[in-house]
Amino acid sequence: MSAPDVVFGFGAHSGHDDIPELLRMAQQADRDGLDIFTLSDHPYFGGRLDAYAALGFVLGRTQRIAGFANVTNLPTRPAPMLARTVTSLSALSGGRVVLGMGAGGLWDRIADMGVPLLSPGDAVDAFEEAIVLVKMLSGGGSPVTYQGKHYRVNKIEPAPVPAPPVWTGSVGRKSLAATGRVADGWIPGHAADWLSERYRASRPVIDEAAASVGRDPSEIRTVFNFPGRITDRPLPATRDSDGRWIGGSADQWVEELTGAVLEHGATGFTLFSADHGAPDPTLLARWAQEVVPAVREAIAKR
Repeated sequence: MSAPDVVFGFGAHSGHDDIPELLRMAQQADRDGLDIFTLSDHPYFGGRLDAYAALGFVLGRTQRIAGFANVTNLPTRPAPMLARTVTSLSALSGGRVVLGMGAGGLWDRIADMGVPLLSPGDAVDAFEEAIVLVKMLSGGGSPVTYQGKHYRVNKIEPAPVPAPPVWTGSVGRKSLAATGRVADGWIPGHAADWLSERYRASRPVIDEAAASVGRDPSEIRTVFNFPGRITDRPLPATRDSDGRWIGGSADQWVEELTGAVLEHGATGFTLFSADHGAPDPTLLARWAQEVVPAVREAIAKR
């Protein structure tokens, strides 16, 4: 998945009771040509599947679709072991993995898992160090020694496979700047889309930080978590009074997403239901079979 390509996916179920549905939907999305499925990573909730165990299971039962944790709960997954996990999954699946990274959101629950509580600033520093270290421990080469503030390894041999793309869920300015310096993609928080003030204020921080270290900002993709419903008939308004997308007919979706790509630089969309949960099978099928092919065709014609 190179940076200019637009990727389309869906947010999947992650509960223990949802295992059959998770597999059915991922296999159907795989057959329908979607690019990616995502799972949340909340290990402090007993009813949720472990994200990486679930990713490995689903990748082993599909052929083309990639998977990632949206986003990895980094404080509970030490970076050197996370590097081993994602490079192993990449090797086993033929490169069908993206590494979603977050500095940690629900810190009270994270600390309940026995993880040392970090200040917001330290959590972001650890987040940036972790991305750097995962990439250093990938792609072969000489043994790695790394002495950071939060992570230290001594003469550890990198995995021979490349690191997967790293997409972050950065929100704060410091975290956004870290994304610009070391990550490969960004998922705007709170399902903010390309018309939101959050996106307009945040993306320039990423771009400026990327340019400051000699990176091309356009290589850092923006992937939107995008909730909504697909209706049989056009809606009179596709956005609510606050300007948030609510959905519409397949043609209205195609117009909206094509504009997002061509006019606002969007390079990915992950579908959720209107209540921000996993889409039901009907919504997913319409997304994969009606909306996504038409958007791809419209982009290719421009």
